Amino acid sequence: MGLIAVGTGLWTWLAVRFRVDGDDLVVETGLLRKNRRRIPLSRIQAIDLVRPLVTRVFALAEVRVELAGGAHSEIALRYLGRHSALQLRAELLARAAGLPGHTPEAPERHLWRVPFGALLGSLVVRLPVLGTVLLFFASLLFLVMYTEGGILAVTIPVLLALIRAVIAPLVMYANFTVAMSPDGIRLRYGLLETRMQTLPPGRVQAISIVEPAIWRSMGWARVEVTVAGYAGERQALSSTLLPVAPRHVAMHLVSQVFPGTQVDAVPLVPASSKAVAIDRAEGAGTDDVVFVTRHGWPCRRTDVIAHARAQSVRLTMNPFQRLFGLATVHVDAPPGPVQVAATDRELGEARAIVESTARRALAARRAGGDPARWAR
Repeated sequence: MGLIAVGTGLWTWLAVRFRVDGDDLVVETGLLRKNRRRIPLSRIQAIDLVRPLVTRVFALAEVRVELAGGAHSEIALRYLGRHSALQLRAELLARAAGLPGHTPEAPERHLWRVPFGALLGSLVVRLPVLGTVLLFFASLLFLVMYTEGGILAVTIPVLLALIRAVIAPLVMYANFTVAMSPDGIRLRYGLLETRMQTLPPGRVQAISIVEPAIWRSMGWARVEVTVAGYAGERQALSSTLLPVAPRHVAMHLVSQVFPGTQVDAVPLVPASSKAVAIDRAEGAGTDDVVFVTRHGWPCRRTDVIAHARAQSVRLTMNPFQRLFGLATVHVDAPPGPVQVAATDRELGEARAIVESTARRALAARRAGGDPARWAR
C-alpha cells in the first residue's frame, strides 16, 4: 500500500510542468497524453501555500492557485521545496498585481493570533456542543450501570459528532494568525496540515460577525466571509476569516477589510413589530460605505456588505409576509456563506431600501469606490 501511494505521488509530480510566460501561467499535465493550459495571471483570485503532514516531514509544500471560473478552477502545484514554493507564490502574487516577478514579498502587520485555549474554549462553550457532551456522558453512565450494549448505537454517533464539532476545527484552526499586508489579508493556520492563505484586495465580498449566546457573555465573536474565487467545498473551507477573538478585534478586522466604516456606528432600524419569525430580525441600516443587517436568536449574526460589492438588490415576499404587508430586501453578493438580507420590513420601507441601496451601489461603482484596497 505504501509503494502504491509513493508511486501515485511520483506519477502526479512527474505529470505536471509549469512556467510563467509573460503575463500567463502555463501548466502542462500528463505523461502519455499531454494537456497544456495557458492561464492569464489576471484571472488569479488567490494563492495558498499548503503543507500536509506528510510533505512537512520531507520539507515540501504545494502551491494552490485559485482562478476565476467556478468549482473546477483550482491548480495544485505539488511537491515543491518549501523555499521554492514561497518564491513561486511571491512571484505569482507580484505578477498578478502587475509588478515585476522579482518584486520582494510585501511586509505585513500582525493583527491577531488566536490562543489555543481560547480556540478550544470557544468550540466547547456552544449550546449544541454542551448538549451533545451531556448526551455522551449520560449514555456512558447508562452503559456502565446497565451494561446494555445497544446503547453504543447512541454513544458512538454522539462521540463522532463531538469529534467533528470540536476536534476537527481545533486541528484545522490551531495557531491561527491574521496579518495585514499591501497584497491582502494573510492567514496562517493548521496543526497537522498547515496553510498560508492570502486574500487579495477586493476578493472579500461580504462579512458576517457571528456571536453565539454564551460567547456574547464572554465578549467573543467569529468572523466569516464570502470570498470571490472560491467555490463549492473550497468556499466552505475558506469562509472563516477569524475563528474566535474579542469582539473589538473582530470589529477592527472588519474595518480593515472595508476601510471607512465602523459597523457599530451604523444606525439600525428595527424590523416591523408585525413580524413573526424564529430567526428574529433586529434591524438593518446603511452608511456611505456598507449595508448592515443584524438578526438571530440565540446566535446573533451581523451581516455586512459594501455597496461597491453588491451585485443586485431585490425584494421578496413569502405568503406570511404578504398577509401582513411585509417584505424582505436582499443585497446579493456572489454565492457564499454570507447572505445579507433585511427581513420583515414594511412594504413601503422595503421599496425605499431597494431604491436607495441600488442608487448607492451604482454610485460606488461609478466612483471606483473599492473599499478593500491596499497600496503596495
